[in-house]
Amino acid sequence: MSVAPPDLPVGKNRGSLDATVDAQASGYVEPKTMRVKKRLTSRTATIASLIIAVLWTIPTFGLFISSFRPAELIRTTGWWTIFSNPGLTLENYQDVLLSTSSSSPQLGSYIVNSIAIALVATIIPLVFASMAAYAFAWMRFRGVGVLFVIVFALQILPLQMALVPLLQIFSTVLRPMQAWLHDVVPIIPEQNYLPLWIAHTIFGLPLAIFLLHNFISEIPADVIEAARVDGATHGQIFLRIVLPLSVPAIASFAIFQFIWVWNDLLVALIFSGGTQDVAPLTQRLAELTGTRGQDWQLLTAAAFISIIIPLIVFFSLQRYFVRGLLAGSTKG
Repeated sequence: MSVAPPDLPVGKNRGSLDATVDAQASGYVEPKTMRVKKRLTSRTATIASLIIAVLWTIPTFGLFISSFRPAELIRTTGWWTIFSNPGLTLENYQDVLLSTSSSSPQLGSYIVNSIAIALVATIIPLVFASMAAYAFAWMRFRGVGVLFVIVFALQILPLQMALVPLLQIFSTVLRPMQAWLHDVVPIIPEQNYLPLWIAHTIFGLPLAIFLLHNFISEIPADVIEAARVDGATHGQIFLRIVLPLSVPAIASFAIFQFIWVWNDLLVALIFSGGTQDVAPLTQRLAELTGTRGQDWQLLTAAAFISIIIPLIVFFSLQRYFVRGLLAGSTKG
């Protein structure tokens, strides 16, 4: 008795079948990122992404237009009337960048403070979180699961609950030691940067450990076992294998942490003391509008300047961004 063969795909489907058969015959395995990209890519998703991108860009575009408009036009007309009410000026940028008035100091010192705070407050949690994530992923010790759950649960607690206790600890213990720490370790400044660095590290560690753990735990176990057979210690495995492979996840969290610290105002106001030698750029932005909000045109110019450095950080690390976000999202 003969059995009729199953219907074979024709037309466009036959080409895809032939490509699949050829790929299987040649032993080619499609990369994981390509498979994820095909699953997430569709015409509907692309159109929705474009619409969201346009809607998200409109406020930034309005901020950019307003930063070049005189104060009188800003108070009387909207930025969308730029063609019916033309008028552009560079005075807003001159006032916030080149002003010599003591009541309206330049933004340069505040930008330097924000860079000093954001860079160190990004590097410190990344160092500790990467080591902790490796320990949770590849070191077996009693209570590792319970400790990881506790670290994960810390993300749920609002940071506002820890502000007052931390401020009390810093005021009674850390600040009296500030001068002594500067003498012992000259790289630590005498300004109140140290409380800000510690606070941002504490608030950023739970999320950093969780994200990096998801990535590091996906490293093939054969690679780690082969290194152990060759006599590598945990330190050598971490430095020579895990860290180079974890660059996408580290870069992704670095972007999030840097932008979060750069845009922070609450933590900076509480732990910096509000003095000009430590105050970040966000504190100056909050003061630029004046006591009655009459200098809104200066705020638009300063706000647009403040987004330049985060944009530089994002575009310099964007090639790792998507790879880091997809870390641990699929199996196989």
